[in-house]
Amino acid sequence: MIGVYGASGHGREIMPLVRGNAVFIDDAKASERIGHYDVLSFAQFCALKVENKSVAIAVGDPAMRRKLAERCAVHGLPNASIFAEEFCQGDRCAVGQGAIFCRYSQITSDIQIGRYFHANIYASVAHDCEIGDFVTFAPGARCNGNIVIEDDVYVGSGAVLRQGTPGKKMRIGKGAVIGAGAVVLGDVAPGAIVVGNPARELTR
Repeated sequence: MIGVYGASGHGREIMPLVRGNAVFIDDAKASERIGHYDVLSFAQFCALKVENKSVAIAVGDPAMRRKLAERCAVHGLPNASIFAEEFCQGDRCAVGQGAIFCRYSQITSDIQIGRYFHANIYASVAHDCEIGDFVTFAPGARCNGNIVIEDDVYVGSGAVLRQGTPGKKMRIGKGAVIGAGAVVLGDVAPGAIVVGNPARELTR
């Protein structure tokens, strides 16, 4: 039994990728049905008397995904990783627990990815990249080679991260947000929000 945590848009995109018995987990929509699937509260899911329960956290926001992962850990619920049949992976890649790779997402070779990574449709990561925990790639996000992405980064739809070099990898700092369609040509500071082509930091 897999609980897909989150019954909003992203969760409904993920559910068709789940193979086997599944339900949604969503406290705001508990006791509803979405298509063929029941929606349970977190407490109801925890109380289910079934073997081999696990949770796939289908929430795009890195901070919220981290919070929900901690909640599941406190209750002893294992995480589930979801890999679409159309996902493509090259050689010498390591992917942490709780990942979700949607249809037509791709990682190439010599890549290290942390826990709870999300790659939405057509997102890609090229060679020799290091990606931290709770990183989200929205649809069509492109990460070229030799890039370090720290924890809790959100890369918006259609954004492009220009390739670094083996001796000087480009670095995206912890908690940064890359806006939709941005073209990132250099390092991004932790917590920064960058938009545009070429990408510039928004002033606060």
